[in-house]
Amino acid sequence: MQGYSIDPESGNTKIKEDYPVLKSFLAGSLSGTFSTILFQPLDLVKTRLQSKVNLHLDAPRNGTLRMVIHIIKNENVFGLWRGMTPSITRVVPGVGLYFSSLHWLKHTLHLKDPLTPTEALLLGITARSMSGALLIPITVVKTRFESDVYRYNSIGQALKLIYKQEGIRGLSSGLVPTLLRDAPYSGLYLTFYTQLKNIISKTDMPCSISSAPIHFSCGILAGIFASIVTQPADVIKTKIQLYPNEFKGVRNAVFRVYKKYGMLGYFKGIVPRMLRRTLVTAMAWTIYEEVAKFLNLLIFFIIKTILKQITRMK
Repeated sequence: MQGYSIDPESGNTKIKEDYPVLKSFLAGSLSGTFSTILFQPLDLVKTRLQSKVNLHLDAPRNGTLRMVIHIIKNENVFGLWRGMTPSITRVVPGVGLYFSSLHWLKHTLHLKDPLTPTEALLLGITARSMSGALLIPITVVKTRFESDVYRYNSIGQALKLIYKQEGIRGLSSGLVPTLLRDAPYSGLYLTFYTQLKNIISKTDMPCSISSAPIHFSCGILAGIFASIVTQPADVIKTKIQLYPNEFKGVRNAVFRVYKKYGMLGYFKGIVPRMLRRTLVTAMAWTIYEEVAKFLNLLIFFIIKTILKQITRMK
């Protein structure tokens, strides 16, 4: 299996630093599952705040809190996890595809760590675009599940109804703003994440650069900036996916949002989204790095045990 080699002189098994694509996929999927379950309420609140139906609940300072209270009052506390199934269905393969795509692209393009800012930016954009385009139908279903505009009983029913009523165009609605949101976010995030880790590695901090607290702290800082920059695209994506008959295309949606709500309209739901995206991405990268190291050691242990058994048999 890739990632290991045997020293011909000593016979010892050595661990290489590169991660196989399959292991990257598994580690990424596991990290995505934990973070999605934990922070799903923030995603749901963000979608509700951006929904035209609920704009009367918004307030400049306490819109997020009012929305949480409104949901708990009308749908009980478990209503905050509405849309969990499509979220998991989208995130688990999505995060797995993202991390495995990063590994594949780095290996194919022969890029070495630490990545330059340009390499990290382009790598993040490309990897996210690949996974985002493949999973756009589930993204549409997820957004509609989280809103209180549509009532679907299952993912299968939602996909069938959307296809029947809106065709392929409905299943891929919001693709452009989704990519304009996710691709720059991932590119900017990866750039800041890698650069922050590089800066910390050059300091004399007592904690190790490979420790979970360092990964999480770098993730938090990188996520804040990336979330703010990509927030307008997230609003446009939500509008197009919830109201395809009113917001027809990116340009139309951009003008309609500005005309009705002004510049602040592009930042509806920024607080819950920034909290969720920042915490989710930071946790995903932290868990990914830790799980990858664990899988590395686990496979190394298995291989070493097998080699010992083979040696004894001889």
